[in-house]
Amino acid sequence: MSVQSTFDSYPAAARKRLSQIRNLIYEIAQDLDTHVEETLKWGEPAYLPKGGSTVRLAWKASNPNVCTIFVHCQTRLVETYREIYPDAFDYEGKRAVHIPLQGKLEKGPLRHCLTLAMTYHKVKHLPLLGA
Repeated sequence: MSVQSTFDSYPAAARKRLSQIRNLIYEIAQDLDTHVEETLKWGEPAYLPKGGSTVRLAWKASNPNVCTIFVHCQTRLVETYREIYPDAFDYEGKRAVHIPLQGKLEKGPLRHCLTLAMTYHKVKHLPLLGA
């Protein structure tokens, strides 16, 4: 299965929201002048930025009103997101952020969180990842 066929298998609302997040990842990569490899991990679209931590996107029928952004659970990413944006997202442990499918996508906090993931290996030693 390809990344595109995976996106195509999702309902329209999930496809739309995940495409918005995917586009944001590529905008950030362009701003950072870095390469992002798009692939599938665990059957889900994953983005591997040079110098950063993998970001994986998912939609699950068991939680149909949100899409999920996964990051590596052994990073401090979600912990930092919670500290900076306690009310911006619904969090899942140390590994995920849930984004509602409905409503306007608030790009400010999401862009910042994705940027931290995409630069993680450069900022992981800094308090709050340099945020």
